[in-house]
Amino acid sequence: MHRRTPPFKALIGLCLAAGLLSGPAQADNHACPDLKTAVQVAACPTEAELKYTYMGFCGDNARLYGRDVLTCSTFENYKEAKNIAMWESADGKFSGYLSCNVPAEQIHASKPLRMSSDSKNGLTRLVCDYENDHRMVYRSKQACKVAVADCSTGDCTAECE
Repeated sequence: MHRRTPPFKALIGLCLAAGLLSGPAQADNHACPDLKTAVQVAACPTEAELKYTYMGFCGDNARLYGRDVLTCSTFENYKEAKNIAMWESADGKFSGYLSCNVPAEQIHASKPLRMSSDSKNGLTRLVCDYENDHRMVYRSKQACKVAVADCSTGDCTAECE
């Protein structure tokens, strides 16, 4: 008499075999992107938009935002902090809000200084800090470890599993 394997046991066996044949997971390597090839993907806010958001952020409802006293002390301070636009690396992996008060040529000329990593609620961030206070971030659900943090010796790199 021939015994038939229940379908769910056969499926489990196939899944285990597929897992063994696929081999170990590949690690992804990431380096701080070159800002020479970064692109601005959102427009800078207009003066009118900044004035409007200044009134909302720093006006009577400022208590909702935690009373950022330094940013709200003058419109110029607010403009320095909030006159930003989204930029992305050429491959779209890294992004950051960079200052519209800085000419694009100066942003493109900024060199990477260091890479760091932090994790919160299952999300890992690789942070690349550049000259002139620019910052680009890569976000992933993978665990990442910075291999080379100091960019002065070459490329800042991290491995994500």
